[in-house]
Amino acid sequence: MTLEEQQRAKQGVLLAIGAYTMWGIAPIYFKSLADVSALEILSHRIVWSFLLLALLLHLGRRWRGVIEVVKSKQKMAYLLVTSVVIAANWLIFIWAVNANHMLDASLGYYINPLINVVLGMLFLGERLRKMQWFAVLLASCGVMVQLIAFGSVPVVAIILALSFGCYGLLRKKVSLDAQTGLFIETLLLLPAAAIYLVWIADTPTSNMALNSTQLNLLLISAGIVTTLPLLCFTGAATRLKLSTLGFFQYIGPSLMFLLAVLVYGEAFSADKAVTFAFIWGALLVFSVDGIKNNRQVKRAAATAS
Repeated sequence: MTLEEQQRAKQGVLLAIGAYTMWGIAPIYFKSLADVSALEILSHRIVWSFLLLALLLHLGRRWRGVIEVVKSKQKMAYLLVTSVVIAANWLIFIWAVNANHMLDASLGYYINPLINVVLGMLFLGERLRKMQWFAVLLASCGVMVQLIAFGSVPVVAIILALSFGCYGLLRKKVSLDAQTGLFIETLLLLPAAAIYLVWIADTPTSNMALNSTQLNLLLISAGIVTTLPLLCFTGAATRLKLSTLGFFQYIGPSLMFLLAVLVYGEAFSADKAVTFAFIWGALLVFSVDGIKNNRQVKRAAATAS
């Protein structure tokens, strides 16, 4: 590896840590907006993300790429679906955080890598290795134990994991950079968000002219909270191998878990403890398998050359 490649890899690691750390501590931001309804926060998130992304695209002179995508009916059809899916994911996440279900949100993002593997098998023809099958089985056992022994289902966690997994799958089919894709998604969602904020929302915080400066700044910051970690993630993805990037993805849900238990005092009940134990076991198996497979691929490549 050349000095320049090493430098890029180091930058990639720092950007990946930055992205997943920001995603992990995002609940602190949403908790600060606890008096604002989830649908209202979502609408602000769409509006301010759209404006910030428009500015970034303008500064980067990347409008030609946007116009090319808009001209493609197939890509726009996919992005219409992904915009609805990611909006639903954001809404449920915001609600979960402010309704003291942060542990469920954390569990959802722990499950997500395993959901991605299953979706890849079902829709992309990818084959699961034996250890991956075992990891998926362990995770399924965790959910089943909670259902059978405790009579509860981690609905929020499952919906978050499935929606984010489906979002990733559909975006993979579009094959579009994150910034342009998110801009078009927020563009498609913008009319609904604007109509809700201007004509439908009727809460003490819905009129920004009557809000405190601090609250308005927090609402406007929704664009930064959404876009900044995404830009860091995109930067990391261009500098690191996907297999390397994958090992940073547990930072986000781990920070969420710690915030939920240590800072916001959510109860780590017996049913959650059992489910988390199975999921953590599954992720350990999944990670070990990933490391072993990566080494085998490198060895095979070295032998071939």
